Amino acid sequence: MSRSEETASSQDAAARRPAGKTLSRVPPAAFFVTSAIFHYLGPSFAVLLFPHVDAPGVAWLRIATAAIVFAGWRRPWRLRRRLTGRQRLVLLGLGAVLAAMNTVFYLAIARLPLSTVGAIEFLGTIVLAALGARTRRNLAALILAVSGVAALTDIRLVEQPLGFGFAFANCGLFMLYIILGHRIATTGSGGRPSDMGRRPMSGIDQLGAAMLVAAVAATPVGITGAVPAFTHPLWLLWGAGVGVCSSVIPYVTDQLAMARLPRATFALMLTLLPATAIVVGLVVLAQIPTWQDLLGIGLVITGIAVHHDPPSPGPASTAAPPHSRVPAAVRDQR
Repeated sequence: MSRSEETASSQDAAARRPAGKTLSRVPPAAFFVTSAIFHYLGPSFAVLLFPHVDAPGVAWLRIATAAIVFAGWRRPWRLRRRLTGRQRLVLLGLGAVLAAMNTVFYLAIARLPLSTVGAIEFLGTIVLAALGARTRRNLAALILAVSGVAALTDIRLVEQPLGFGFAFANCGLFMLYIILGHRIATTGSGGRPSDMGRRPMSGIDQLGAAMLVAAVAATPVGITGAVPAFTHPLWLLWGAGVGVCSSVIPYVTDQLAMARLPRATFALMLTLLPATAIVVGLVVLAQIPTWQDLLGIGLVITGIAVHHDPPSPGPASTAAPPHSRVPAAVRDQR
């Protein structure tokens, strides 16, 4: 490491110390609640923008804004010489998944209530847990979640088959995101001998790189739809706000929560998310749930509470952050 790099590293460390002391005084549950609120608050703002900018255009504005923020904050291009060929492929895959997942998510919430799409999304999380640990507890969780999703889809499947198609596509992409997100969360320092002594690559650094890839991947599909926003500064600012609320604030607060909450506690608190979607949909979008909506979402919430993630194999599992199998942006990408 050169003298200039050492100086920059020392300055970065010094700049982080006061913030670290301040953040340590904040209860970790407060970070999670903040994440839970913004997880669906950002998409609700996106729904309000749909009359002016179509869903793929709003998705592109969100991804591009997040890419700009992470680029300025983390400067992810600095990783390019430290990544192995395999790690580059993972980041390219993650970027493609982020682009597709955000686009189909917005196409789904343009047609279905936010709470319905949010509940279907968590079906993938429970499926992954059941595949990783075939226990009676996870089987029961899967049955509850599937029953809840069946109750939800029975309501509007005939009216909105395309909306449910997008919702289940988002669920599948969400599962891929969890798998790839776990890969980058456990990458470590990059695996190259020349990286010894350098600051390890964090999941946020690699997410920033993947977000740049996602912005490029989403451009052919979303840029045309985003054009109207460039003629109205307020719409453009609105779209940027969606990106910050959906892809920046939740990710950072998730990382802060996961670093200090026990794995079981974090997993249990995930049950807040479908409930948050109901509240945000009701308050911001005036989406009033029916009794069957509430039944279906209640079953999904119970499934989330019951399910149990399998422990990560090997000694690395003790060093991994709590609930790292569902990395922060499990919600950062909403």
